[in-house]
Amino acid sequence: MPRNDRRSTVNAGPFPYARMVNRMDALDRLDLRFRWGGFGIRVLRCHLVAFPPGHIINFHKHSEYELHYIPKGKGKVILVDQTYDLHEGLFYLTGPDLVHYQESDQDDPMHELCLHLDIVPLGETELAEAWGDRLEADEASHCIDALNRLPSVPLADRYHAMNGFLDAFRIWEDQPSGFYTLMKQEIVQILLRTVRVLDESDGKPAIPERDMQFHRYQLATQYIQDNESLPISLEQVAEAINISPRQLQRIFRSEGQTTFRDYLEHVRIGRICSELIHTEKPIEEIALSHGYANPNYLYPVFKNKFEVTPTAYRRMHAGEARPGRVSPDTYN
Repeated sequence: MPRNDRRSTVNAGPFPYARMVNRMDALDRLDLRFRWGGFGIRVLRCHLVAFPPGHIINFHKHSEYELHYIPKGKGKVILVDQTYDLHEGLFYLTGPDLVHYQESDQDDPMHELCLHLDIVPLGETELAEAWGDRLEADEASHCIDALNRLPSVPLADRYHAMNGFLDAFRIWEDQPSGFYTLMKQEIVQILLRTVRVLDESDGKPAIPERDMQFHRYQLATQYIQDNESLPISLEQVAEAINISPRQLQRIFRSEGQTTFRDYLEHVRIGRICSELIHTEKPIEEIALSHGYANPNYLYPVFKNKFEVTPTAYRRMHAGEARPGRVSPDTYN
């Protein structure tokens, strides 16, 4: 992926959408409607949702456009009569009028960023050529046409469209001058980045090719998730995916906006939080089973992240181990 296709995120963690968890429906409450070129766009929903393990949304359809982006977890979707596996980094379009079914994985429940839009063609109006209105109208028309041509299959979010959700949420948090215009621009950016997956299509079947940087990032993060309980190192993971440690560190920065060490700690702390809530195991035993050879090291790491000790965290979340709770590793 070209460098200029990535948007840098300062100090973002492996799951930057954690800041949206406490107000998942904040953007849904806004009455956002605007004109873009020759179209009227009304935002029906724009939110983050964390599905419980095994959660099912049965077959249904919409008369509007609904875009689904997967920032975390796994699941599956049935589009008409075809079943597809879902995982982090994919997106898919349902609608208008596409019958679909969604299911969250039992062991690695899915998070979803959803953008649900009503897009209405407007009547012909005189456009001011000198001020670029015609150019915007042409781009809007091209984008909506591309949206209608998106195949009914999950695709890789190659151009980081889902980053727009976090940017929109930050605008909502800050309430800056020009709030309405900035929110419109973020919605438009999500659409433009989404349809860019069709930019290289010339109508001929293309030979499938991986984005190797992103693929190696996925391999590395999966290796960490599978082996976080062991004393793994940057060098070990780099060797496992056949690249140099320096190259792997660069990949973590470019693809995950994080570092190897921070990502490993993020995974371990997330698993530890789950065990604190769902089990009665001693804290020292939990620490040892998740890669902390010296259990005492867990305490400062944990307190730095949550501002409480593991014991206090367990006490605070007593009684919360029930279906439908958001995994604790999504919180800052």
